[in-house]
Amino acid sequence: MFAHTALPRPFTPEDTNRAMFWWLVVIAVLVIAMIVVGGATRLTGSGLSITEWRPVTGAIPPMTQAGWEAELEKYRQIPQYQIQNRGMSMAEFQFIYWWEWGHRQLGRFLGFAFALPFAFFLISRQVPKRLQTRLWVLFALGGLQGAIGWWMVASGLTERVSVSQYRLATHLIMAFCILGLTLWTALELRYGKTPIVKRGPVFSLAAVFWGAVLFQIALGALVAGTGAGRIFTTWPGFEGQIFPEGYLSGLPVWRAVFESLPAVQFQHRWTGYALAVLGAVLAWRLWQTGLTDLKRVGVLLPVLIAGQVALGIWTLVSASPLNLSLAHQGGAIALFLTAGFTTWLAARTAVTPAR
Repeated sequence: MFAHTALPRPFTPEDTNRAMFWWLVVIAVLVIAMIVVGGATRLTGSGLSITEWRPVTGAIPPMTQAGWEAELEKYRQIPQYQIQNRGMSMAEFQFIYWWEWGHRQLGRFLGFAFALPFAFFLISRQVPKRLQTRLWVLFALGGLQGAIGWWMVASGLTERVSVSQYRLATHLIMAFCILGLTLWTALELRYGKTPIVKRGPVFSLAAVFWGAVLFQIALGALVAGTGAGRIFTTWPGFEGQIFPEGYLSGLPVWRAVFESLPAVQFQHRWTGYALAVLGAVLAWRLWQTGLTDLKRVGVLLPVLIAGQVALGIWTLVSASPLNLSLAHQGGAIALFLTAGFTTWLAARTAVTPAR
C-alpha cells in the first residue's frame, strides 16, 4: 500500500494562471506544428528552395512571374539544383518553395504568438516571479532556434545537395527541448510550483526514459538527414543479416556512427528496441506504486511504445514514404510529451509506504 501527495485542483494554488496556461498550450501546439511541417519540408527536399535568410522581407512570397523567375534563378545556383534537380519546372519549384516558405512563416507566427502575450503578461504583472527567468529562456531559445534553422540551411547551399545531418539533428533537438520546457512550465501554471519531495527511483527512471526518448529522436534525425531509412528495407534483419553489411562504409568508427547509412539505421533500430524495454520497466514500476495518477501513465506508455515500434517497422519496410514518416514523427512527439508528463508527475509525487 502506498500514499502520495495528490495533485491540487487546477488553478487553485496562488502561483497558477489560467490565461498563461492556455497561452503555453497554444505555443506547444505551434511548436508541434513546426516539427511536423519541418519534417515534411525535409522529406520533400524543400528546405533549400529559399536560399536567403530574410526574417522580415522574406515573409512576402513572390507576387509576379518575374519574382518567381528570380527565386528560381537563385535556386539554380546551388548544388541541389545543379546535381539533383536540374531542369526542374516552375511548378515543381513552386511546390518545394511553398513548403519551405510555410515552415518559415509558421516560425514567424510562433515568434509573435509568444512575444506579444508574454509582453502583455509582463506589463500586467501576471507572470509569477519564479517563472520569469524560465519564460525569458524560452523566448531566447526561440530566437536561437531561428538562427540554428538558417545555420542548417546554409550547410546545403555551397557543397552539399542537402543540409548537414549534424545541423538537422541540432535543430530538431532544440525544438524538442523548447517543447519539453513549455510542457513543464504549462503544468506548473496549472497546478502550481513543483514541490521538493523525496525523489526516489521512480522519478529517476522516468527522467532517464525521457532523456532516452530525446536521444532516440536525435538518432531519427540522423536517419532523416542521411536518407538511411531507405536502405535495408527488411525486418527483423538487414537483408537477411543480423549485422548490416558495410557498417563502417570505409569511415573511421567515430565518423561512421554519424555518417555511414548502415550504421545510422542500425543504431536507430537497436536503440528503439532498448527504449521499448526501458519503457516497459518504467511502466511496471509505475503500476507497482498503486497510485492512480502514475498507474494511468503506466498503462498509456506501453501502448504508445508498441504503436511507435510497429509504425517504425511499417515505415522501414515501405521505404519511408512521406505519410508514414510523418506519422512516425508524430508518434515520437506523443511519446516525448507522455514521458515528460510522467517525469513531471513523478517529480511531485511522494511515494512512501502508507501507515
